[in-house]
Amino acid sequence: MKITDVRTFLYRAGGANRRYGPILFVRVDTDAGISGWGEGSTWAGGSALIADFGIGQVRDMLIGRDPSEIEAIWHAICRRYTYMGSRGMPTQVLSAIDIALWDIKGKALERPIYDLLGGRVRETVPVYANAWWPDGAREPQDYADAALRTVDTGHRSLKFDPFLEMAEAFYAYVSGEITPEHESAGIARVAAVREAVGPNVHILIDAHGQYDVSSAIRIADRLAELDVAWLEEPVPPESHDALRQVRENTAVPICVGERLFTRFDFAPILERRLADFVMPDVCWTGGISELRRIGALAEAHYVPLSPHNAAGPIQIVAGSHVGLTTPNFYRLEHAMGWIPVYNAPLREPLGFERDFLTVSDRPGLGIEVDEDYLERHRYTESA
Repeated sequence: MKITDVRTFLYRAGGANRRYGPILFVRVDTDAGISGWGEGSTWAGGSALIADFGIGQVRDMLIGRDPSEIEAIWHAICRRYTYMGSRGMPTQVLSAIDIALWDIKGKALERPIYDLLGGRVRETVPVYANAWWPDGAREPQDYADAALRTVDTGHRSLKFDPFLEMAEAFYAYVSGEITPEHESAGIARVAAVREAVGPNVHILIDAHGQYDVSSAIRIADRLAELDVAWLEEPVPPESHDALRQVRENTAVPICVGERLFTRFDFAPILERRLADFVMPDVCWTGGISELRRIGALAEAHYVPLSPHNAAGPIQIVAGSHVGLTTPNFYRLEHAMGWIPVYNAPLREPLGFERDFLTVSDRPGLGIEVDEDYLERHRYTESA
């Protein structure tokens, strides 16, 4: 079997605003009539547009290759296109291709990907809920009410960023400071959620890498009193020393990893014991192959794996196949409000139920993409 073509599909996810940019699917075709699907999306702005360009650059080197040689292709792309660094766009491109190759292999062997990874260690994939609050929510009671509704659906782990006033730091980190009134407003939202859901629900706080060291420590200390299960990305991802300072000065568990790429970024985090959870993104860090390796590396340090998800449905499904086979798996992220968005380009909906996801036993990823939907919702800058 040989690769005959590599095509990309950029589409606008229904209900997504421009800040989230388009979703990027890739289809790898073969002369055996088998095609595999991958995803190279990011939630931030137009990053998928850059990855779309990058996939076009690797297309020629893939044509004629045997798609079953996943490891060889992974290293060929990684070494050829990462001479100026492997962080970001190169690994985003690599991830999309890698997922598609695993899909092809599963279809060719008529087995689901999780079987090829060693088989299940659990029957379903546990998930945690993001995006469970109503649009425009600001008052603590708004969050408390929404949290109760989410718990009533069966979820036992909720994530949110309560410090709304820091949202501009997603794209424009400057000082990392937060005003006392905005800090207290965020803490009040967390306190309201904790009071509403009681002590047996995990509350995960996402800081989005927005804070300087002193602000992160101060916020972490206040969150510790509310028994949060983790503080995610308390400082920007570039400085291990900053992360170490936060970790050594707070009792709150730390989660990092959505902006770390390949096992080589995760190795020092684990070796220096800088995190209690790691959260690589299967569409950014190097695909199914690399997510699996990072999981094994984390297992050797007794650190749970909890993949980041903030894009499209192939991201969810690819992470789920790894989750089924990874002993040290915590939960897979999903956005409650995005379940219709996940399902829209698929012929059959994903198997979300309560706080778990059932993975199809069909070959490969186990999904069928609706290409007509992708064409009808093709991304344009004016859309």
